Amino acid sequence: MNLQNLPVVSKTGTRDDHDIMVYALSTCGFCKRAIGFLESNNFSYKYLYVDLIPLEVKNRIKQELKERFKENVAFPFAVIDEQKHLIGFIEADWKLTLGL
Repeated sequence: MNLQNLPVVSKTGTRDDHDIMVYALSTCGFCKRAIGFLESNNFSYKYLYVDLIPLEVKNRIKQELKERFKENVAFPFAVIDEQKHLIGFIEADWKLTLGL
């Protein structure tokens, strides 16, 4: 997935044992909690607010994620180490997947 020309925000934390990319909506409470969780646990991560990019790009990203992970896309949608994914924000699931 080519995210080069998109407003992806990179955050650096003391934990960089995972490559974390979060697709989120700027108005979504669950998305804000997911990003806050990563912040408070000092993870390095990237995120993209897909509601702030052109609709056709958003739809292409959603289609690629759906095809790749065989799941319907809901937000937040986190891709961990290019292999695992998390949909929505359930703190216990995020802790388990990220090894906390």
